[in-house]
Amino acid sequence: MSILLNRDSRLIIQGITGSQGSYHAKVMQEYGSNLVAGVTPGKGGTSVHGVPVFETVQEAVAYCGVDGSMVLVPPSYCLDAVAEALENGIKLVVVITEHVPVHDSMKMRAMAKAHNAYLIGPNTIGIITPGQSKLGIMPGFLYGAGRLGMISRSGTLSHETASNLYLRGIGFSTCVGIGGDPIIGSDFTDFLRLFKDDADTDGVIIIGEIGGNREEAAAEYLRRVGYPKPVFAYIAGKTAPPGKKMGHAGAIIQGGAGTATAKGEVLAGAGVRVAGSLEELVVMVEQWWEATH
Repeated sequence: MSILLNRDSRLIIQGITGSQGSYHAKVMQEYGSNLVAGVTPGKGGTSVHGVPVFETVQEAVAYCGVDGSMVLVPPSYCLDAVAEALENGIKLVVVITEHVPVHDSMKMRAMAKAHNAYLIGPNTIGIITPGQSKLGIMPGFLYGAGRLGMISRSGTLSHETASNLYLRGIGFSTCVGIGGDPIIGSDFTDFLRLFKDDADTDGVIIIGEIGGNREEAAAEYLRRVGYPKPVFAYIAGKTAPPGKKMGHAGAIIQGGAGTATAKGEVLAGAGVRVAGSLEELVVMVEQWWEATH
């Protein structure tokens, strides 16, 4: 099993005729993703790497049926692209684009909730079910198939963690990059719920970072439900100075809130096994895996 995405998922790219859309369409095909169509207004009737291009999402959905869409359009067009996907019944929308206006992100999140859909991003690497499909821009060869779930705010730290565990023979059921912006569509808690009910996910890794309260909200959820699976976490940004943005737009400490230390303490209080470094995280997971499998 997996969450949200598998080898049968029928996928499209909105913005497929652009340089990034075309490149990632090819990479997704090589990985084995079931890429059935692309959408670019004004380019309908053409094709990219053999994938038919439609004028609208409505046409693509009517022609081939669509389970998920990856949005690779400029920031000012993202709101319309997401709205079009959601209004045509697509339940998984991944927004790769960076620098989406905050008000647009707020509107996209509200629309996704109204349509009971999962919006991943903006500013995300996407989602991958290793060995089956990816709807994102991560290098698939770093991610081995297995029985761990991963939810991360950082693409780079996701890649490093996945590859280091893969070298140790430990893989993943599904990995999700939730995005690094202050406002995102789906959060740690949304995916913890899905992993909780996935019979083929034995444990979950959370990779957080300074800023916001997403990790604290996840800790509250874990404590409230008595999460039945082990959860491991690493919080990046321990040495970040208050008030200074560190990489992601959402990675900024406001006053005394949102520090790595505070987030780690809250998660530990909810029963999460918190690592002080990525290296420690990998060792911690490896030791648990060897003891239980």
